[in-house]
Amino acid sequence: MYLPQFLVGMFVTATIVAVWTYAATGSVWTALGWAMIDLVVLQAGYFVLVTRLVSKGATADAEAGSASLSHVAPPQREGTLL
Repeated sequence: MYLPQFLVGMFVTATIVAVWTYAATGSVWTALGWAMIDLVVLQAGYFVLVTRLVSKGATADAEAGSASLSHVAPPQREGTLL
């Protein structure tokens, strides 16, 4: 997911939470508080997912680099040029 796309979704979600909370409680401060909590939770989730993707990529690269090439058959051209 691209960062601008995430930011738009995050702010739309925070707006929906704020409007919903205001409609339920009638308090602007409570609505802003819940919207801020929503923003923190979404940002933390995004950080965890990006960290997971980066660590998974690093693990896959390490495994690919340590694999032995002795079990791989050499490429066959079958009479064609490139």
